Amino acid sequence: MLKRVLGSIALVTCGLSLAGCGGQDDNADQAQTGQGDTPAAINLIFGTGGTSGTYYPLGGALKPVFEDSPLIDNVQVVATGASVQNINNIMDGTNQIAVVMSDVAYDAVHGNKQFEGRPARIDAIAGLYPNVVQIVAMDGSDVDSVADMAGKRVGVGKVGSGVEASAKKLLAAAGLSYDDLAQVSHTGYADSVTAMGNGNLDVAFFTSGVPNSAITGLFQNNDAHFVSVADPTEQALLDEYPYYETYEIPASDPQRYDLGKAVNTVAIRNLLIVPASMNEDVAKELATRFSGYLTGDSVSINALKSLDVDRLDQDLVLPVHPGARAFYESSGGADTSSGSDAEETTTDN
Repeated sequence: MLKRVLGSIALVTCGLSLAGCGGQDDNADQAQTGQGDTPAAINLIFGTGGTSGTYYPLGGALKPVFEDSPLIDNVQVVATGASVQNINNIMDGTNQIAVVMSDVAYDAVHGNKQFEGRPARIDAIAGLYPNVVQIVAMDGSDVDSVADMAGKRVGVGKVGSGVEASAKKLLAAAGLSYDDLAQVSHTGYADSVTAMGNGNLDVAFFTSGVPNSAITGLFQNNDAHFVSVADPTEQALLDEYPYYETYEIPASDPQRYDLGKAVNTVAIRNLLIVPASMNEDVAKELATRFSGYLTGDSVSINALKSLDVDRLDQDLVLPVHPGARAFYESSGGADTSSGSDAEETTTDN
């Protein structure tokens, strides 16, 4: 009822003045109403990723969750080029909420790479599921560590992909480069699996949620194993890149490969982000609704089902938005140190 009343007020307002009704700039203005002022119900444009990936259906699943808030009238979920485009869209006001990977977010707030000279002022609403670096080698390839890839035929993912970015970093952490490999194949998941099955690749990188259906298919039809990312490679990577975190693919889990023993690797967490200027009440509502969705029984995205609600605000490379932080503090799950490094380095951004 409140939402209908607010919507009616908005329609009357638009009838009195056509300026600013429904445009992208108006969406940004509504979402960034002065801190402390409770805004009228607003519209949000949610930047996701390609329609065949996980980000787009995730946005679709969260649309009704956020629209259930009396402060949010409509959420428009749009397909995008994912992380980099999503942050650019938030910076120019096209999007007001988005899903991104931590490595791109880290570069954005520090003005690195694609964001050189124009650091982004973005905050986190919550940490999401991790994209896990999964390295698979054929049995008999004598590859049991990243360092063992010297002289081997390696699938590193498509050119410029997140898979290749992780492959390069892990190889460097082990003291290797492409020049040390017998063959570098820029193959996607399906082509890497085919090449390994045909005996044309020894090992390949996959970066995704767990399980990855391509890896599951490979294990079903071939003798292959995961490559452990262990010290000193793991520690060298973690020391240089703060957006990586340790991850264990568990043993004896039928939903995650049903392995005979656990595998140590690394992962990059996905984030739900908003402009740092977003109204605190709206940001608090987003965090509240998202947390409530995760603890309910209607979660439709597999990647979200294993999220620990007590860690939504913890160990993030971005500051948690003050509105979201207020929710986490009131619910007793806040980590007040979360994002502190990012806050110190982005104060003037």
